Amino acid sequence: MSPALRVLMLSKACYVAAYRTKLEALAARGVDLTLVVPPYWRFGRRREPFEPGNNRGYQLVIVNPLLNGQHHLHFYPRLGAMLDRVRPTLFHLDEEPYDFVTVHALLAARRRGIPTLIFSWQNLDVRYPPPFEWFRAWTLRHVAGAIAGNAEAAAILRRRGYRGPLAIIPQFGVDLQLFPWRPPMAGPPFRIGYVGRLWPGKGVDLLLEAVAGLAGDWQLDVLGAGEAEPALRQQAQQLGIAARVRFLGSQPSHQVPAFLQTLSVLVLPSRSLPNWKEQFGRVLVEAMATGVPVIGSSSGEIPNVIGEAGLVFPEGDVLALRAQLARLLADPALQRDLATRGRERVVAQFTQERVADATLAFYQQVLTSARAGAR
Repeated sequence: MSPALRVLMLSKACYVAAYRTKLEALAARGVDLTLVVPPYWRFGRRREPFEPGNNRGYQLVIVNPLLNGQHHLHFYPRLGAMLDRVRPTLFHLDEEPYDFVTVHALLAARRRGIPTLIFSWQNLDVRYPPPFEWFRAWTLRHVAGAIAGNAEAAAILRRRGYRGPLAIIPQFGVDLQLFPWRPPMAGPPFRIGYVGRLWPGKGVDLLLEAVAGLAGDWQLDVLGAGEAEPALRQQAQQLGIAARVRFLGSQPSHQVPAFLQTLSVLVLPSRSLPNWKEQFGRVLVEAMATGVPVIGSSSGEIPNVIGEAGLVFPEGDVLALRAQLARLLADPALQRDLATRGRERVVAQFTQERVADATLAFYQQVLTSARAGAR
């Protein structure tokens, strides 16, 4: 690879320290990389601050965008000056094609002749209201490359008119040093875990119903926060299982590995909604890396992430979820087998190093295509 590959990456998601391991891996592969990231990202009234660490080998620029927390409307007014200072060979814009930040940034890059690639998770093919549908159409005509986080997102980009280089690559992989292997937890009790936001799309209410009818010695630990928490606590009381369910609140990302290591199984019971379905399910690969068997619903990308390394149930089917939990609880050999298969699948496909390799290969493809188009 030529040492002249200089990349400016704009990514609000990279306020999470664990995600930046991919950037370290890219830098270790010879990419001259600069990251632009906000000092925090706002979720309603709550701020998630930039997490220090994981900044070896690349340049870090912390800039607060206007309208922080507004996914579709935020932007970086001084981005043009950053492009002039860094003068990248390639601009990696970690944003959806229909957001204003994407149009604003792409315009700045095009004025300077800098090829730009975008990233998309969007796996629902919907038509957006003006001006966002106009933003998407313009972006897909002018961007030099696109990375999709899942197969459905890639198909949607093509259906919406994108004709350039396209790759399916997870946005971030798993750092195996942060998520080390440990032998499966046999119990008792059989420790069932959930990690994520508490809102209807994640289906935690379905998990509560499932465990309420589960025989044996079990405990459910719920790690996360969100607007559904009061209703979920009330549901646990009504089901008579409050003593066996712990709501642990949210924790910083660096504390998630220790939590996963206490579990016998990790469940992601997502349900598809009219405006959302599971785009990846990152906690699945984190649990699999740690040697925790996983059970996921059929929502969105979950079955593709799990493959043959875990158990899948039809989304919304409480009885099917309960049956999978009972099957795993009663079969320690299956627990060990899934733990091994899960770890092997992550090592083969989902480490930060694998994601960095695929991303670097795509950078080179995009630049080759851009040079050919310029002739």
